[in-house]
Amino acid sequence: AIFNTFPNTTFSQNNGVIQLTGIGSRYVGYFIAGIFVILGLVPIVAGVFQTIPQPVLGGATIIMFGTVAVAGIKIISCVNLTKRASIILAVSLGLGLGVSVVPDILDQMPGLVKSIFASGISTGGLTALLLNIILPGPRQ
Repeated sequence: AIFNTFPNTTFSQNNGVIQLTGIGSRYVGYFIAGIFVILGLVPIVAGVFQTIPQPVLGGATIIMFGTVAVAGIKIISCVNLTKRASIILAVSLGLGLGVSVVPDILDQMPGLVKSIFASGISTGGLTALLLNIILPGPRQ
């Protein structure tokens, strides 16, 4: 980011919060952002947030990211998966999760390969793109 600004992108956590609350209005987001700015100017509020126990934050994080995963599963379940799509999905998820769980697998690779495939997201995404190009589609 240039000059320490935030990237102009949406975060998947937001989808989880929308799933939990059922509220997706941008005006509510603006209102909450304003409240956070005001609270950020009051140091005692930061102290209160720092007293929240780590297990409580962990539980809230699990719920939020769990709802993101459920939203993704809902999207996938609405699609009629063919054999080809199932293979692409399975291999991409497997490799993406595999790199995340066993990062040592890339130790013997060149630096460029390590930097590209170190993230499970990039590994899974690139695998899905490559398989989508390589595997034959339905005959017409």
